[in-house]
Amino acid sequence: MSLSFAVGERILCYHGPLVYEAKILKAETWDETNTKLSTVGPHFFVHYKGWKQTWDEWVPITRLLKFNDTNVQLQKALMAQASAAASTSGSSSKGKAHGGGMMKDGSSSRGGGLGRKDGRGTKRGREEDDSSRKPEMKLNVPEVLKVLLVDDWEAITKNSQLVCVPRSPTVVEILQEFKDYVIGLGKSTTLREPELVLPTITSGLQVYFDRSLGANLLYRFERPQYAEIRKQYVTGPKVQVGQEKDMSAIYGAEHLLRMLVSLPQMVASSTMDAESVGLVRDYVNELLTFMVNDRSRLFLTEYESSSLQYQNISRS
Repeated sequence: MSLSFAVGERILCYHGPLVYEAKILKAETWDETNTKLSTVGPHFFVHYKGWKQTWDEWVPITRLLKFNDTNVQLQKALMAQASAAASTSGSSSKGKAHGGGMMKDGSSSRGGGLGRKDGRGTKRGREEDDSSRKPEMKLNVPEVLKVLLVDDWEAITKNSQLVCVPRSPTVVEILQEFKDYVIGLGKSTTLREPELVLPTITSGLQVYFDRSLGANLLYRFERPQYAEIRKQYVTGPKVQVGQEKDMSAIYGAEHLLRMLVSLPQMVASSTMDAESVGLVRDYVNELLTFMVNDRSRLFLTEYESSSLQYQNISRS
């Protein structure tokens, strides 16, 4: 069994939208006959540093990162973004939401690791770092959406509840509605060339959602639900070839919002140029505003218990 990660190796692992240090305890390659999570391929049983053993879990290789300086910086950036996006000014929920609201080890220093100790002075060091820094994507997450992120985290990790899926409207439908909304604005929009750019932006967001949902957008308590959804719509024996559904056609606004606030970190590790980053930023900020204005329809007001959720899945 040839795997790129080894038993006993110190690694970083996605858990929900954040990344934590962990150690690989076991490694297996699964197929349809022996899978434990309705997923196939290399899987690893990991223990998160500082966490109780009850949090040990099997994860696919897509959730693992090598423990190196680049990925440690990604970990810090994700922590900082989650803290900013999931906190409300002056709210007692701020401490809970820090680090995705999941662990207490979410401290991070702004601009950490950028200083120089080579005797050439900090000013020159900052100038050199600025010249090599990739374009940043700064989102304006409205306060009401920050509150929804906190409520979302508390419902799942504190109250053991789940988002009812399949959702309506789905991510696909929300993105189509957003496209229609922007086109309807006509010349009153400040967005650049919407008729030309919108299809690319929305299709790109949909693809990213489908690829990132299982890897880094779910909390631990949601993973059994995710496995059941994949079994019903993607991998199960009753699913006909060619009739599989993308996760963007099943999940909705709650998970889309998690993806949107994680975009800056994903962009930071991409090869996008400054102009493209600015274009995506403007459209995503407009999408966040669109979601605020229609939040009563897009977001759930109440989540369901896990037992009720599985009953709904089995009936659908």
